[in-house]
Amino acid sequence: MNIPTAAALGGSSRRRTSRRAALGEGMAATLAASRLLAPSLFVGCSMGVPPRAASVLVGLLNSQTGPLAIGSMSVRDIETHAVERFNAAGGLLGRQLSIRGPDTRSRSELFPRRADELIDAGAVALFGCWSSASRKAVLPVVEGRNALLFYPVQYEGNETSRNVVYGGQVPNQQVLPAIEWLAGDGGGSRRKVFLIGSDYVYPRTTNFLAKKWLAEKGMTIVGEEYFPLDHADFAPVVGRIVESGADSVLNTVNGEGNINLFAALSAAKVDAATVPMVSTSLSEDELRSVPRSQADGHFILSNYFQTIDTPANREWIEGFRDAFGRDRVFGDAMESAWILIHLWKMAVEKAGSFAVDAVRQAFADGLSFAGPGGPVSLDPATQHCTRYFRLGKVRGDRLCDVVLSSETPIIPDPYPQIAFPGWKCDWTRGGIERGPEVTIDG
Repeated sequence: MNIPTAAALGGSSRRRTSRRAALGEGMAATLAASRLLAPSLFVGCSMGVPPRAASVLVGLLNSQTGPLAIGSMSVRDIETHAVERFNAAGGLLGRQLSIRGPDTRSRSELFPRRADELIDAGAVALFGCWSSASRKAVLPVVEGRNALLFYPVQYEGNETSRNVVYGGQVPNQQVLPAIEWLAGDGGGSRRKVFLIGSDYVYPRTTNFLAKKWLAEKGMTIVGEEYFPLDHADFAPVVGRIVESGADSVLNTVNGEGNINLFAALSAAKVDAATVPMVSTSLSEDELRSVPRSQADGHFILSNYFQTIDTPANREWIEGFRDAFGRDRVFGDAMESAWILIHLWKMAVEKAGSFAVDAVRQAFADGLSFAGPGGPVSLDPATQHCTRYFRLGKVRGDRLCDVVLSSETPIIPDPYPQIAFPGWKCDWTRGGIERGPEVTIDG
């Protein structure tokens, strides 16, 4: 099968716990100094920080509790690891970096409050958010205060902002190629698809787009249901999946709900060979929490898998495990977060400044970074990243064998024309070009 292009588609736990406690003490120690960096002090500073600042603050927006913590904590750890490596190598523009990462508790209304607090404290960049609901809640803050958010998670597209750099896959890099595969011989020529997701913007928008592409392929939607992020009882909907005659499931459930969903599928003896589930918001990292065999044979869509056998990936894994524990498992949002913080570093060095406008100007010529899963480039037109499409089949040890991959990274298209006709974005040529308003189902 040919993967569609954008043009065609439009340590041990004890060691880790003590280390986190030490990091928390370090964050608290730097907070007192960072609070002195009032926003007014940044005016006229060519480097974007006060001349006598002892360190430069980086803000992390990651949930440490709640249903989204299952993936967010690992993203927080990899961001911390990157900052520590930068500091060990001499810092950035001659300054050491400090980090502050208050718990956003998986609550969308807390994200903008935490973002404001971090900017007030002098953060020169923000890294994180997990769900699209959390990102959209932070968007007015970073746009209103001209801050930069680096967002590492795959999402639904239908958005561009001068104040956000998007590191995860958009549908033309993830969901649409997967539908192409499901419809073809490689995916078993599936024709009856059940859509199941969490009840917020990402699953609903992704499925809005997916339904249009499924129709193009002559596939039928035999069910579509959404549930709260903290939903636990998936047995009734699994019963409806079986009754519908579905021959495949497109899963956009996020967070801890996936644990309960796999448990319900296993209890109902749904055979992955007969009714495979293809998950968009799950990685090998989150699969640690799924009992062995429950996810075996199902599929995950990702730009990265831990099992990618390259020297760069092995080196990245070993470096992180040396610092955070030999038991750690890796996911796509971790790789994206690692890439984004390095792209930010490259932009700061290119600009010779931490100032937002200078850093953003450094994006204009494009930046590229050799990530653990392969090369990634920042598209200056959309401030999204090129990403590989990869399809992984879950095996008994809860890691994935890559069964399909694009030959090269796919250019991002936040506005596939099949769903958002007339909408385009090119920040190098005036920004967003608006088409007709689109109403998303639900």
